[in-house]
Amino acid sequence: MVGPLSNSVFLNRKTPPRLLTLTLLTGLSALTLNLMLPSLPQMALYFDVPYGLMQLAVSLYLALSAVVQVVIGPVSDRFGRRPVVLGALAVFLLATVGTLLAPNATVFLAFRMVQAVVTAGMVLSRAVVRDMVEGPRAASMIGYVTMGMSLVPMIGPVLGGTLEEAFGWQSTFVMLLVLGLVVTALTWADMGETATTAQRSFAQQIRLYPALLGAGRFWAYCGVATFASGCFYAFLGGAPYVGNVVFGLGSAQVGLLFAITALGYTIGNFLAGRFSRRVGLNRMVLIGTMVTTAGMLMLFAVTALGLSGAMVFFGLQVTMGLGNGIALPSANAGILSVRPEFAGTASGLGGALMIGGGAGLAALAGALLPPGATEMPLVVLMLACSLASVLCILAVIRRAARATLRAA
Repeated sequence: MVGPLSNSVFLNRKTPPRLLTLTLLTGLSALTLNLMLPSLPQMALYFDVPYGLMQLAVSLYLALSAVVQVVIGPVSDRFGRRPVVLGALAVFLLATVGTLLAPNATVFLAFRMVQAVVTAGMVLSRAVVRDMVEGPRAASMIGYVTMGMSLVPMIGPVLGGTLEEAFGWQSTFVMLLVLGLVVTALTWADMGETATTAQRSFAQQIRLYPALLGAGRFWAYCGVATFASGCFYAFLGGAPYVGNVVFGLGSAQVGLLFAITALGYTIGNFLAGRFSRRVGLNRMVLIGTMVTTAGMLMLFAVTALGLSGAMVFFGLQVTMGLGNGIALPSANAGILSVRPEFAGTASGLGGALMIGGGAGLAALAGALLPPGATEMPLVVLMLACSLASVLCILAVIRRAARATLRAA
């Protein structure tokens, strides 16, 4: 009696989730990453460690997110989206309690890494979309999901900085705990199963990876997503230092300026949702990456001329948000289109490559900003990432053109 009842309630509900549920699942993952960013310098003082060590709360979180996604994708293809998401949320809640009780930086960073399991919500939200629709329609829906989600990081750093100044850095993790409980309850009540679980073992699912890794189109789309988002992750890794140390801003001010990037991302996501089906995946990605590159070139020029300042540095990040908001939904839809029958696996592996690259770039940004550094090393790193994303989408377009010629 108990077994069938549990299976019915926990695994086999077939009602598709509402757009709000997918948006909040994705938003919780984004908020977990960026809510505490303005507090990093104060957390370093609290634990009496260098800022570079405390910055590992970003890069290690991203690194474990990449590892989690390698496993989450095939597991969800095998056992379903619903049980995997609910299990990940339960682990996230326990890890958040651990960050609040941590006696030192080492224990804090350990629990912070475990918090990265919440990335499952972001990865599997994309897979759920692909379960329901495909191609440009998937890019459009992903754009709308991430448009709603982008409102969370827009207010997250602002809220995090304000909470830190008023109540201390621990208050940001209390908020994550409360919001995690709310999202878990909503997911339990609303998110039915959308995947047709594969009759394969986990080992057989893992063996699907070589087929994906051997596809040039998969690599090219992953390259776009990795470098485009890597520009943003490098910004996350270095902007708190630039704001606090280079420009002498407080945590709340830095948090407020982070909202400029999120505003651009929201607008870009709206444009992706509105025009992806009409313009097509590859052209949307090309437009987005070129918008970001143009903004980073402008920022490099004004910084080299000594004309930069806090408003110029943070203000021009709106172009990065806009460009990524346009490009990333279509790039992610492209990743899922290579092997659509294994959307969870493709989403997990693509996300792992994207987040793993982001972790490395966030750590590199911290390493490039030792005491006394200016913002220029971070600007150069972001410009290099945006240029690389343009080259990757041009490779996709070139491969598509060759395939068309061969077919003719």
